[in-house]
Amino acid sequence: MKYLDEFRSSQSVAALAVQIKNIATKPWTIMEICGGQTHSILKYNLTEYLPDNIQFIHGPGCPVCVTPLEMIDKAIAIAQRSDVIFTSYGDMLRVPGSATDLFSVKASGGDVRMVFSPLDALKIAEQNPDKKVVFFGVGFETTAPANAQAIVQAKNRNLKNFSLLSSHVLVPPAIEAVLSSKDVKVQGFIAAGHVCTVMGYEEYIPLAAKYKIPIVIGGFEPVDILLAVSQLLKQLEDGRYEVENAYSRVVKKEGNILAKKTLQDVFDTVDRKWRGIGTIPMSGYAIKNIYNDFDAEKIFELQNIESPESELCKAGLVLQGIIRPLECPAFGKECTPEKPLGAPMVSTEGACAAYFHYKTFDK
Repeated sequence: MKYLDEFRSSQSVAALAVQIKNIATKPWTIMEICGGQTHSILKYNLTEYLPDNIQFIHGPGCPVCVTPLEMIDKAIAIAQRSDVIFTSYGDMLRVPGSATDLFSVKASGGDVRMVFSPLDALKIAEQNPDKKVVFFGVGFETTAPANAQAIVQAKNRNLKNFSLLSSHVLVPPAIEAVLSSKDVKVQGFIAAGHVCTVMGYEEYIPLAAKYKIPIVIGGFEPVDILLAVSQLLKQLEDGRYEVENAYSRVVKKEGNILAKKTLQDVFDTVDRKWRGIGTIPMSGYAIKNIYNDFDAEKIFELQNIESPESELCKAGLVLQGIIRPLECPAFGKECTPEKPLGAPMVSTEGACAAYFHYKTFDK
């Protein structure tokens, strides 16, 4: 399959592994931002192709994982209403809130529906004019344009029973938060290719210069990831800190101009709380006031929910790359995919789920 099989080629992986071993003369620590990249690293056991002096640590690039507990509780409170049809991507249904999750709300009789697109939610709103239809808009810059467009479409169609519960977060401020930590271990970043497909990578250039750290945009297949590692190592060994694109078949420097304009039209950039991390300045999207009629937080007046995190769950430390999932004392014991304490054990992009499925440990 073009653009897939060749990026899983064992010959290309082996060649890149040799190249990496020849480049790396010092110990280096690399963070891959995206949870999809984390899963590929573990699924294909890419660490076995790296010399011992190269280490991966896993970043906060799992949108489900960083959705704050308060937002999950808001979603649950809305979904429990008898006048609401609550729609969401499937991986949000089992993310634990303070007391329950959306899947349990559905099991108890709530009208909670899994959809594959916000456009599905718009169709449900058209078919159910007597119900308030809410779509749970979670994700990074990758999914935000479609959700913004759903609001535009709802306004154009005069769908007064559709709204969006927005919990969008942005990658560059998260990178800066990691680099600003006193416990930072990262010496180079593999940036998320799908985010850069939308946003481009111009906003990473000042970050690389400010913190003197190389950033390479990477894809998600084994060859993509090892190619990004190779380019990072060349920079690190040379003492350079630039932004390079190792995913050029998809990513352009300027990104998707039309998608970026839609985001600017519908969202304001605001401070946003990240689950397990805290508030990161200017790291999220909030729906503009001109679209208040489609903002579920304002419609249902749920702005003041406060929710404490589980004391057992160390997801925040995992998301910051301070510890690995296996270092959490609850991992594989109190916290499993069947009974998760935190979102990283639920999401298809969560680091804890990746370790549970692909790493050997005492269960």
